[in-house]
Amino acid sequence: MHRGSLEYWPHRRARNILPRMRTCANLAEPSFSSLLAFKAGMTHVCLTDASESPSKGQEVARAATLIVFPKIFIYGIRLYKRDYLYKQPSSVVYDKNLAQKVGIKNTSNTNLEEAKKNIKDCEDVSAMAFADPSTLKIGIKHPIRFELPIGGSDPESKLVFLEKWLGKEIKPSDMLGAGEFIDVLGISKGKGWAGVIKRFGVARQYHKSTNKIRHVGCLGAWHPPKVLFSVPMAGHMGYNYRTELNKKVLQIGSAAEAGAVTSSGGLLHFGNINGDFVLLDGSVPGPAKRLLRVRKAVRAVKKPTELKLTYVSTTSKQGA
Repeated sequence: MHRGSLEYWPHRRARNILPRMRTCANLAEPSFSSLLAFKAGMTHVCLTDASESPSKGQEVARAATLIVFPKIFIYGIRLYKRDYLYKQPSSVVYDKNLAQKVGIKNTSNTNLEEAKKNIKDCEDVSAMAFADPSTLKIGIKHPIRFELPIGGSDPESKLVFLEKWLGKEIKPSDMLGAGEFIDVLGISKGKGWAGVIKRFGVARQYHKSTNKIRHVGCLGAWHPPKVLFSVPMAGHMGYNYRTELNKKVLQIGSAAEAGAVTSSGGLLHFGNINGDFVLLDGSVPGPAKRLLRVRKAVRAVKKPTELKLTYVSTTSKQGA
């Protein structure tokens, strides 16, 4: 990050381990727009370059990231109505078995038939889902509840789409395809308390200038008579919300196919892959086992292309 950059401001810790998503892709047909996953680790692959770069048609090596998807279930449907300026939740349709599994005691809200009658008064429909990471064997066992926006233009088609998925499991292949571009939302690595040199990249002071070396030379002008918010100062570094745009999906596989991409001896700080996985081009925020939100690309400028993976590294990452 550039010294004093206001692109990432303010420098505050993320409030929730679940990455926030303020917008989603504008999809014409009803479909899922985002899912939850966990970062497993990185490796490198070789593929035939299909871009318009000078290496087009040649075999190139790229860094790649493995992300693993837990089992995701739809346990409810939430309907929204317009209340003055904002849309407000009006009613919820639950799948009783799954809703009780995630700790919802009162499931006698609205049945599906009543929702169909009142759908004309609604403005939006979204899915209520939860991820079950217990099968991944990464030390996280509690279910993670989240809301899942649905693509489409009208609430009627969204409700018809979710009616088929209520109480069922979602697979990454139901939303993603090889060669497609997606966005990855996550939380960066936490660095703890850091000084101005590490946090903002300011220069060290001359050894005769003051009694201190690793600090800023000036906190600001005489007027205004206060320290501005943009002055580099020590504080917490890292553990911030970050979004990586337009990551290409190199491969999608199931748990049975994970052996072809898992490093010998397991991935560092993660272990073996025990769920559906996706291999992405490039890196994503956070350390291993970090919760990620994968969504359809909001600013996709390229169409999905066919990929020809020629090699996926499975050599040990533990120095063996």
